[in-house]
Amino acid sequence: MSRVTVDIDLNRVEGDLEFQVDLEDGIVVDARCIGTLYRGFEQIMIGRAPRDALVITPRVCGICGTAHLYAATLALEQIANLTPPAHAVHVRNLCLMAETLQSDLRQTFLFFTPDFCNARYAGQPLAGALNAAFLPLKGSVARGTLKATRDLLGIVALFGGQWPHSTYMLPGGISQPANSRRVMDSRDILAAVRGWFEQAVIGGSLDEWMALDSGDALFRWQAADAARAGSGLGLFNRFSRDIGLHLLGRGTPHLLSYGSVIRPDGSGHALPAGFFNGDTQAVEALDQAQINEHVRHSWFLPYEGGRHPWQGETIPDHLPGTDRYTWAKAPRYGDRVVQTGPLAELRIAGDPLITDLLAREGDNTWLRQFARLRRAGWLIQAMAETLQSIKACLSEPHYLDPGLDVWPDGESYGLVEAARGALGHWLRIRNGVIEKYQIVTPTAWNASPRDSAGRHGHWEQSIIGLPVPDPANPLEIGHIVRSHDPCLVCTVHFIGRHDKTRFHV
Repeated sequence: MSRVTVDIDLNRVEGDLEFQVDLEDGIVVDARCIGTLYRGFEQIMIGRAPRDALVITPRVCGICGTAHLYAATLALEQIANLTPPAHAVHVRNLCLMAETLQSDLRQTFLFFTPDFCNARYAGQPLAGALNAAFLPLKGSVARGTLKATRDLLGIVALFGGQWPHSTYMLPGGISQPANSRRVMDSRDILAAVRGWFEQAVIGGSLDEWMALDSGDALFRWQAADAARAGSGLGLFNRFSRDIGLHLLGRGTPHLLSYGSVIRPDGSGHALPAGFFNGDTQAVEALDQAQINEHVRHSWFLPYEGGRHPWQGETIPDHLPGTDRYTWAKAPRYGDRVVQTGPLAELRIAGDPLITDLLAREGDNTWLRQFARLRRAGWLIQAMAETLQSIKACLSEPHYLDPGLDVWPDGESYGLVEAARGALGHWLRIRNGVIEKYQIVTPTAWNASPRDSAGRHGHWEQSIIGLPVPDPANPLEIGHIVRSHDPCLVCTVHFIGRHDKTRFHV
């Protein structure tokens, strides 16, 4: 039996990421997800004024800045017991949805489907159609995605002044009110995006697409019309299942979502938060106290077991040559490995189509990516409803001054659903300054290393057992990892370099 270790570089995933896989006779028998870059935002925040979080943490990510700003704002509002006005909540929700929608579209058609144009698939019957639709910078759907997503970010700029790294959310509201012109311009942008989405992406009515409630209904709907079958969604579905992506990439069955679109009245979210227990197939109420992080296999100052973010530390302690192999921590929900993202978000919210497909086929590479397009349709509808809500409260306050000269001591957290999934900020203030700040990103949940009990992270689990016929072109690993949206603006580079392949006798 021959054994080979292959290093595969994955760049620009909350920094740089590398996969190291052990192959025996072409099968992955072990995997290590390696975060190669230490950034240290948690250390940067210590000793700073609380409001500094609103400027610094949006820089954690060049794509999810709105999500980080929202999480930081919620944490500050919680510790100061502030309730923002409905006007502000609707604007915050709209901008976060715009950011998420553009991410979903870009990730699908600029980063995931271009792999379908790989030379390995040149002999497939759909190869010509795939290249015509998805070839980077040339395919019709790829070009349309560039325009639609650029326009969507204009909505964030209308209310936030810029994107990325906007700082228009404040404890108590937002920095400038909505007005009729901003609402009208946003509605025009959204209407154009919806028209393109219906014509190029799903090949039919958005309302019909969102009314589909089962896998059987989906495939009947798609096959009933040539435009649907030849749309971006139709090509994605047909080819993904032709090459068996619905059979690849099963990881942990446990799902986590922090909920989407906060209701101004404090009654929760339009898409509820929760934990999907893969063992019982039941959705349980979210309990943030169960969240903990392990560092047993990470390059941080060690501590025993897992710690809740309020007790955890992020102190670098790089020791190469040991069994510690990454700058990423290992978040766990209780003792469970979880995955997060649109599949988790929609299943926990009870979307009937996603619920049916997950029950039939389990989590898999195709379904995770398909859920991103399903969420895109939901976001378009929800953004239209939110614009109506904004229009109805234009005369209401957009900001309530908290009147704080000194921030109160205490602990708090802010949880939002970002494009990649569950994002949390945990904060402690002492003597008017930040004493502790911990951030757990969606990528940390999905790309975690092994924990103190030796349990592999979700990505690692989803790759172990995978056949890789060509280690120099590990396309199968590319499909699986990209289905989790590991990068939004720059393609993830998979480089199977011969000088990084180590053979064991």
